Amino acid sequence: MRLGSVTSTQDVARAMPVGSIVIADHQTAGRGRHERRWDAPPGTSLLVSFVLPPHPLLSLAAGVAAAEACGQPVRLKWPNDLLLDGRKLGGILVEAMPEKAICGVGINLTWAPEGAARLARPRDELFEALRDQLDQWTAAPEDQILGRWRALSATLGRRVRIDSTEGLAEDIGPRGELIVDGVAYVAGSVTHL
Repeated sequence: MRLGSVTSTQDVARAMPVGSIVIADHQTAGRGRHERRWDAPPGTSLLVSFVLPPHPLLSLAAGVAAAEACGQPVRLKWPNDLLLDGRKLGGILVEAMPEKAICGVGINLTWAPEGAARLARPRDELFEALRDQLDQWTAAPEDQILGRWRALSATLGRRVRIDSTEGLAEDIGPRGELIVDGVAYVAGSVTHL
């Protein structure tokens, strides 16, 4: 479903069946994790939500799919950011429900907030690549998803702050948790130090 302006593609997708896709030109109340706002002028970003079957590694699989669709040198920041040259290019928001999951992806194309990155690619071309990559990575074995996420990670091997703790981001666990100095974090805001 292609729409002009919506509050959020996630809001529209929530009521739709598995297999649905919502893409919009503009969101009036777009958001990321922790209810952070995602603002962009109309037509300047890829704003899409996919309604998918539940998947234990959907956030990581979607990150890999988005990075692959964008192309080199896009990297991943745990848990859900796309980085280009160390600056935020986009993000992923997964809302899991028992019967389905809503996977929202926002990528800056022709405009970006101050300090962020943008990817000068046509929106429809990027959408098609993302859809193909998402199909591939959500069907991939979990060890393959984890391995590719590690290869694309901008977080692993770095000193990070997660919430109020600082340490070395050593690895990701089998469910996508971030391992910092031997401690597993399943959620939190990460700052690269």
